[in-house]
Amino acid sequence: MALAKTKPHKFAYFVSSHGFGHASRAAAVMSALQEKSPSIHFEIFTLVPEWFFKQSLTTSFTYHSEKTDTGLIQKTAMVEDLEATLQDLQTIYPLRPAVIDRLADTVTRTGCEAVLCDIAPMGIETAQNAGIPSVLIENFTWDWIYEGYLNQKKDFSRWIPYLKERFGHADFHIQTEPLCAVDDSAGLLAQPASRKPRTPAADIRAALGITPNQKAVLITMGGIPEKYGFLPALKAHPEIHFILPGNYPHTHTDHNVTVLPHQSQFFHPDLVNACDAVIGKLGYSTIAEVFHAGIPLLYLSRSRFRESPFLVNFVKSKIPGAHIQTEDFERGSWLPTLSKLLDTPRIVRNQPNGADQIAAFLLDHIA
Repeated sequence: MALAKTKPHKFAYFVSSHGFGHASRAAAVMSALQEKSPSIHFEIFTLVPEWFFKQSLTTSFTYHSEKTDTGLIQKTAMVEDLEATLQDLQTIYPLRPAVIDRLADTVTRTGCEAVLCDIAPMGIETAQNAGIPSVLIENFTWDWIYEGYLNQKKDFSRWIPYLKERFGHADFHIQTEPLCAVDDSAGLLAQPASRKPRTPAADIRAALGITPNQKAVLITMGGIPEKYGFLPALKAHPEIHFILPGNYPHTHTDHNVTVLPHQSQFFHPDLVNACDAVIGKLGYSTIAEVFHAGIPLLYLSRSRFRESPFLVNFVKSKIPGAHIQTEDFERGSWLPTLSKLLDTPRIVRNQPNGADQIAAFLLDHIA
């Protein structure tokens, strides 16, 4: 039975706190649902900061600071800490019945009709306890990721079957491109799900002080704090304005370089849409936003991360650009290659945004 689109709806959303990619996809889906059902309200459970959702969403939501999964602990944007990840897994799994009871009481008391999960199995368990449908939205699951580290840390074998079973309990399963492991039983395979730009590119460029004769390049490491040693070298290219969101205390422009705090006045999809190219670490939200903006990507990939080859293959087939080694990125030796990258024409996409596809599926299938 389809949900009535005029009736007020409430959904719980459990979001992995691993970086900002899962939160970006979740926010894209929530925004798309709100466009189709304006009175919708979300109960969001995550450790991703509340400001991220305040910036990303125009719909009504209540924020619950909750550790919903472990994901991967990072040493840097490019290097995982497997030992710390294993230690942290023991703090949350197996899921504590008292925690699930408390969360189920919350989603029941707040009137949630279903629990959406990206990719926190705690939400699926909570939905089961509360007796309401659960929806898994993913392009990989954590059991699949941990399988890729078994040759380095056999202790991951303790959690793989446990997590696989938890994910298998979802009532509805939605997969998104770039997809890592196809599940033929999934109800939907969606295009990349991305938050949509809100402000015209010309307005963003003017607010950043980008002159009409300058190209604009966004450098991003996907929400992981990073220090860049190549910043002085950027000033030798005044024909390009560089924008670097990250772990900076405030917005500051020095000649042709603008650095931004994570929580800035600029919406990240607006920045991507206003730029002529993006340089950064391959991650789901970066790929999704660049894909829909139709601009080229100079990318770094994590060689040990099991998702990386699938992301690389998607970029090679769908997004113009090139791979760069981490050492070359850190040295700034990519600067001479920029002119060719910036000559790449913007692609006008005809594919739907995956967030809209997911929202339509949810409104048609959740009773």
